[in-house]
Amino acid sequence: MNRKMILHILGKMMGVEGLLLLIPALVGLIYQEKCAVYFVITAAVLAVIFLLTGRKKPENTMLYGKDGLLIVSSAWILWSLFGALPFFLSGSIPNYMDAFFETVSGFTTTGSTILKNVEVLPQCMTFWRSLTHWVGGMGVLVFVMVLTNLDKQSSIHLMRAEVPGPEKDKLVPKSRTTAQILYGMYFILTAIQVVLLLLGGMNLFDSLIHAFGTAGTGGFSNYADSVGHFDSAYLDGVISVFMILFGINFNLYFFLAVREFKLVFKNEELRAYLLIISGAVVMIMINIYPIYGSVAEAFRYSAFQVASIITTTGYATADYMLWPEFSRCVLVALMIIGACASSTGGGIKVSRLLISLKSIYKEIKQMLHPKSVNVVKLNKKKLGEDTIRNVYVYLLAYITLAIVSVLIVSLDNFDFETTVGSVITALGNVGPGLGMTGPVGSFADYSLLAKFVFCLDMLAGRLEIFPFLMLFSYVWRKKF
Repeated sequence: MNRKMILHILGKMMGVEGLLLLIPALVGLIYQEKCAVYFVITAAVLAVIFLLTGRKKPENTMLYGKDGLLIVSSAWILWSLFGALPFFLSGSIPNYMDAFFETVSGFTTTGSTILKNVEVLPQCMTFWRSLTHWVGGMGVLVFVMVLTNLDKQSSIHLMRAEVPGPEKDKLVPKSRTTAQILYGMYFILTAIQVVLLLLGGMNLFDSLIHAFGTAGTGGFSNYADSVGHFDSAYLDGVISVFMILFGINFNLYFFLAVREFKLVFKNEELRAYLLIISGAVVMIMINIYPIYGSVAEAFRYSAFQVASIITTTGYATADYMLWPEFSRCVLVALMIIGACASSTGGGIKVSRLLISLKSIYKEIKQMLHPKSVNVVKLNKKKLGEDTIRNVYVYLLAYITLAIVSVLIVSLDNFDFETTVGSVITALGNVGPGLGMTGPVGSFADYSLLAKFVFCLDMLAGRLEIFPFLMLFSYVWRKKF
């Protein structure tokens, strides 16, 4: 393990976060808010850390795979710890654990909140809260890699540890160039959405807040009733479309840009993703039709909530806790499935679902025809046994972590629906859960222990469990 290089990269990352904090400080200056000074104070502390650890690169810059896992998990925790300070120091969120929860929820693009009235936050705090979504959507390491050259030789280990999905591929040979391409597409899509929201009557501040939440599939809004505050079919439609777009594998946008259309249209994960969305919209629309009495209204609310939940964005235009049980069950299934690999969405990912189903089908065929040779393919490519095993192990770890979390959170003695829904939404980085933590609720009434567990779940879910578990393992002490 290269401790000096790990410390150097983490120090450089603290410096980048310090620069990032100056953006909400500027927002506070524009709105003449005194609490903006706490962003400057925190940025100054991070600048000192950078000067001490991040300026001088060590002679040995080699990173191992375990080093990348450790850097990624440590970076997300450190960014959240320092990112929570402006909330706490300003008194906007007086309890540091609550401030940490809100910041973790932001960076991991979960969107769960402990705030019962978000509208009382100062504008600069609201902006920072949503900006964490946009930065965390593509990954904090990917963001830093765009701005700085962390390491030419070993940066692929950082990309592999942070980019979600069962397989990690670079678009081009250099990791930094890959990161720049990803963020370029990310920025363009965000900018287009901001313009369309402005055309729909949103002011610039609201447009940025909701575009950040959509792009990062996070769901923080500056209104208590979320997107439903605007009561606009046009805005619902724009945000629904962009939530779905940001839930698609970003590699496919690159293929579109280089005119590799066949690779896009034949992508099995994309087709399954769109099929799941279409099926869920139709089923829920039929189920909630008696509530709205109009096909158009039922479609509008069904489509928005399906897009919001499967992409794990968490925006709301209706309280789905008032919908029939069938609709709520469909939404819970979507919470677990999540979006595509290498997107900004959470969940177990559609690709893992496909691999699992194909593996089950393969085993059935093998039992019926023991001498036959069967392989699992995705996008007409044979999947290696390592990839399939990783999917199985991930799903087992996911279920185990969910069970343990439910048992600990149940000590708060809330109802079963609330307890299980809260864990699922935290682990899947969805945002709203069920019962007390539904679309009009919050996590404010949970104990400090439960909030700490949710923070661990959100981080583990965003980092796809294993990089996060590395912090609690002795394995990283050994070379591999």
